[in-house]
Amino acid sequence: MKFKIGTLIIIVVSIVNINWSAENKKGFKPHEIYKSKDLIITQISQNSFKHTSYLQTDEFGNVPCNGLIVRNKTETIIFDTPTKDEGSEELIKWIKDSLHCKINAIIPTHFHNDCLGGLKAFHENSIPSYANYKTIELAKENEFEVPQNGFEDSLVLKVGSENIIAKYFGEGHTKDNIIGYFKSEEVMFGGCLIKELNANKGYLGDANVNEWSNTVEKIKKKYPAVKIVVPGHGAHGNKKLLDYTINLFKV
Repeated sequence: MKFKIGTLIIIVVSIVNINWSAENKKGFKPHEIYKSKDLIITQISQNSFKHTSYLQTDEFGNVPCNGLIVRNKTETIIFDTPTKDEGSEELIKWIKDSLHCKINAIIPTHFHNDCLGGLKAFHENSIPSYANYKTIELAKENEFEVPQNGFEDSLVLKVGSENIIAKYFGEGHTKDNIIGYFKSEEVMFGGCLIKELNANKGYLGDANVNEWSNTVEKIKKKYPAVKIVVPGHGAHGNKKLLDYTINLFKV
């Protein structure tokens, strides 16, 4: 009887392992893992999380605004803050309490308040901030919270044993917009430079529409292996978002 029970356990474990392997081959399924009135967090890959907060605007109403958290081991890096300090405090707490991770850096991808509106909360929690020098200049001009550390063309930072890159490719949504890339999972945070599928052109008050397509063409050429693309607003997807944005702003 003991032999039969042992044999049965082995069979059951084998079936579970086979099913797990088959499911794993299908790929990771994105799912919402946190939701409050002001903040939604969606896991989009094993170690990448989209955070979404809201910005009330006169022209477009209450707009959902995305950022990205990337994780390796017990460390994280964040691209773009939630739109307000309260949302940033909530995000920081969630990362510490739920992911049990340290936040190495916050990187706003341009100077608008859907990217750095909650920056003060990160500074108050002693989390260093990094941004393109143009973003720092524009934040000062507009009397916003100013990122602490600047870079000219690109920035590489460690998260655990992996690297992230923040890179400037040219003007588009703004003259300072950058993108973020997490190579270990081929995840790109395009910010407001990249549009979700079927989106309109959106706010163009600080845009260079003549260069927008050219800038995204450079990004597409630099990262041909990208698997997941997160826009500044709306649903994430794959490299089709790059093509859609290129075509939307073709002159």
